[in-house]
Amino acid sequence: MANVISDETIDYVGILAKLELSQEEKEEAKKDMGRMLDYIDKLNELDTSGTEPMSHIFSMNNVFREDVVTNGDDRDDILKNAPEQKEGAFKVPKTVE
Repeated sequence: MANVISDETIDYVGILAKLELSQEEKEEAKKDMGRMLDYIDKLNELDTSGTEPMSHIFSMNNVFREDVVTNGDDRDDILKNAPEQKEGAFKVPKTVE
């Protein structure tokens, strides 16, 4: 394991994550972080010079559709459900003074 994580790094990460770790948990976290960094080092050995950068493994395209109004102006039909209405809108009780 080439990447050795210090106690200070673990303490700092614990502060950032707002975690209180026991000594055993700190030791396990040091090992885990070291293994993660070793794996990243292994990935850095790969030749990616001919690979295009991407944000997702699948090619994604935006699908646009025409914005067409289908229900039209149904104000009168909608206001039929209102217990009270005023000037073409729902009238509701006052909630804030």
